[in-house]
Amino acid sequence: MVLGLGAFAQSDAQKSSDTSKREENPLSAYNRIIYAGVKAIVLRSADKMPEENYSFKPVDTVRSYGQILGHVADSQYHFCSTVLGEESPAPKIEKTKTSKADIIAALKDAFAYCDKAYEGLTDAAAPQMVKRWGDVPKLGALGVNNIHTVEHYGNLITYMRMKNIVPPTSEPGFMQQPKNETKK
Repeated sequence: MVLGLGAFAQSDAQKSSDTSKREENPLSAYNRIIYAGVKAIVLRSADKMPEENYSFKPVDTVRSYGQILGHVADSQYHFCSTVLGEESPAPKIEKTKTSKADIIAALKDAFAYCDKAYEGLTDAAAPQMVKRWGDVPKLGALGVNNIHTVEHYGNLITYMRMKNIVPPTSEPGFMQQPKNETKK
């Protein structure tokens, strides 16, 4: 799935990123491409679920759909503040937001905060160590953020399937590579 996310996000990343920046910083550029894909499917998942299902949870011992999205938003601040060398704003979105509109707005704000960490990282800075669960390279912290978000996307998939909603990564055409207009 992660490789598919890279393919999915690559067309948008190619439009928005300078080619020379990708060539000079292949590790951080690829991590940024994966992040863009993860971000896109989570936002699409937030949009696809109807408001009345944001409080849905299959059993009482797990998070609701909205709480999972709030947790993902909170985690963006947690991981990316470490890379940015800032104190996490820790907005407690999971605990304070319940409406679809509020959660989506908070999620977009959290991703915008994280965008700074991904966009600002170069391969030269990628191995710089930061304090989070011990010493972790900046690239590693952002990689774990991607993994953590994908983990919770898996939860969202289950909840969507239980409500007969097709997850973004199962939509027709998801894995199709964009056509390269320069090739004939």
